[in-house]
Amino acid sequence: MTRGFSFGFGCNPFDQNFGFCNPEPLSRKERLQRKVRFLKRLRDDLEARLAGLNASISTIERQLSEEDVA
Repeated sequence: MTRGFSFGFGCNPFDQNFGFCNPEPLSRKERLQRKVRFLKRLRDDLEARLAGLNASISTIERQLSEEDVA
């Protein structure tokens, strides 16, 4: 029995082929490498979003402090 999430026939949500099944089963190492690439892309996206949120918060806080001075 295999562990982890799979659609069967070698399909897996971390595949690079947009849901098309690869008839060749992946080795454990290949699955883990794909998972790491997927998670790193997810992390990079979240970091970019967080940077945007932090910039927005800083801008609004700066505007509020400028209004307090005026």
